[in-house]
Amino acid sequence: MSRLVEVRDLKIEARTDSGRRVEIIRGVSFDIDEGEIVALIGESGSGKTTIALDLMGHTRPGCRVTSGTVHLDGVEMGALSERRRAEMRGSLVSYVPQSAAAAFNPSHKIMDQVVEVTRIHGSMPEAEARRKAVDLFRALALPNPETIGERYPHQVSGGQLQRLSAAMALIGDPKLVIFDEPTTALDVTTQVEVLRAFKSVMRKGRIAGVYVSHDLAVVAQIADRIVVLRHGEIQEQGATSDILERPQHPYTQELLAAFRPSAAPRPPAPAETGDAPLLVARNITAGYGKLDADGIPSLRVLSDVSIELKRGRNLGIVGESGCGKSTLARVISGILPAAKGEVLFEGRRLAPDLRQRTREELRQLQIVFQFADTSLNPAKSIGEILARPLIFYHGMNGRAREARIDQLLDMVHLPRALRHRRPGELSGGQKQRINLARALAADAKVILCDEITSALDTVVAAAIIDLLKELQRELSLSYLFISHDLETVRAICDEVVVMYKGENIEQLRPEIDGGHPTHPYTKLLFSSVPQLRTGWLDGLAQDPELLKSFAQR
Repeated sequence: MSRLVEVRDLKIEARTDSGRRVEIIRGVSFDIDEGEIVALIGESGSGKTTIALDLMGHTRPGCRVTSGTVHLDGVEMGALSERRRAEMRGSLVSYVPQSAAAAFNPSHKIMDQVVEVTRIHGSMPEAEARRKAVDLFRALALPNPETIGERYPHQVSGGQLQRLSAAMALIGDPKLVIFDEPTTALDVTTQVEVLRAFKSVMRKGRIAGVYVSHDLAVVAQIADRIVVLRHGEIQEQGATSDILERPQHPYTQELLAAFRPSAAPRPPAPAETGDAPLLVARNITAGYGKLDADGIPSLRVLSDVSIELKRGRNLGIVGESGCGKSTLARVISGILPAAKGEVLFEGRRLAPDLRQRTREELRQLQIVFQFADTSLNPAKSIGEILARPLIFYHGMNGRAREARIDQLLDMVHLPRALRHRRPGELSGGQKQRINLARALAADAKVILCDEITSALDTVVAAAIIDLLKELQRELSLSYLFISHDLETVRAICDEVVVMYKGENIEQLRPEIDGGHPTHPYTKLLFSSVPQLRTGWLDGLAQDPELLKSFAQR
């Protein structure tokens, strides 16, 4: 097996906003053989994507290579002119981004964009490129391969678009493909299908790959070797099975320990005394668009959904994108008034629209959103952000308010000095802790957690889950936890509701029957969660008719 990539003592520095130069890649060295897939893993800021992009001869704005070499197929990328590097991109090396939607022009048909690289490089006639594109669509298990190229990007699903971006990367017959977190935004059933397609095409064409990810279970299915990065340095590298089963470096061990959050011992379930649940959503029908004569929206997302949350307990809501999880949270919080049904809190009916709810009702039911970046006002300091609910709900001012802000930062394990910073100066995990602190500032009884760990790295997400458990023990909180990460839900929730196409199709108790669902869709969903062992994907047997019947791709 001949060597395709040689990285030797690569060092890259970046310029900070203040103009200071900081070394972000510190002497990285590794190799990739022809046909071999190497995974770069580590948390955000570890340098994974920066290194992967440099294999293409591309350095991010504000960064520059200070020393070291990258040889690709015997050619030193750093010694080439930008024009020569551009000629190699798409033909020798290509790139599959995390967001496939960003890779496509919405105003052009898919086929025209997939074959564009062959026109740029003049590598084959147009008719041949189109035939090859159809062959790739078929190999990547895309539906209607002969005609899907005639659609526009918005006319296909996220899973389909991700595979189409892979077709775009593969059509120029590259020797190396860089996959940058290509399945992070996908649901588990879609992710399995996409991974299978990627792996099949790469193996058949003996194409080498760099797979950038923080999802160790995904890496276990597709990578031959793993390079573990932290703060721009390699902590450990080796065969995938060795890294996963016999990790040597403490950081690798930490990553593996954080991957599957452990379920904390739950307090005994409340005795069935007949008391009303803390929160009830009953027969909820909701959606978007114009209402018909019966008051039903033109785009119905939820159909007659009912859930109950007991005091001091946690209820998980799981299902694929579009099933209605987040819409249910918006209905409960009053952001989206339901077309039919009702929400009760402590036995009292809440107004459908939050603008009609009392300040006390708003205070007791708080929501934390998925994207911390868009949930915090970038122009305000952390202290000002936390002060607002203290003033609004409690009329708190002066020293008492300042002391409470310090206390809230202590509760979410952040240094008090952060109160003077703005959100843009915080990491993703720190921002999500501030969102939690803001909910705590209201003295909420129920916190709706809407995919709050999905945008975070494994270690950071595990720390947030531990924080939620700690706060629950100390403050007797109840959580409605919405997620597509089944393992995280199992770790923190007492009961799990499975949703499909806007309906509640099954409810499970993880410690009793969480591993034994009865509904066919729940079985498919649970069986699609990647396991942290090599060979799991190759051995996964799923009923093709079941996959077809529940396809949301």
